Amino acid sequence: MDARLSVHSIVIASPEQVSCPLGEEAAILNLKNTVYYGLNPVGARVWSLLQQPRSIGELRDALLDEYDVETERCERDLLDLLENLRAEGLIQVTSAAAR
Repeated sequence: MDARLSVHSIVIASPEQVSCPLGEEAAILNLKNTVYYGLNPVGARVWSLLQQPRSIGELRDALLDEYDVETERCERDLLDLLENLRAEGLIQVTSAAAR
């Protein structure tokens, strides 16, 4: 699915990866291409939330509750991160939430 992500998209971590926390960060191994990826503490928090299907809006709201960041910046950075994770095959877009 190449549709642009939106706050209504439902995303989840791909089953074709394994990951582990590294302190406040996270490491992910893509089992399809055997490439390791590292996430900073905020990315690691997003990754932990991605273990269950969630809308991007839910992810954004969770981050806004936990971090001192402007809504627009949070949403933009989150969408950028998720687009990168999707491009690397680390997340799946399962559907769009009904709105």
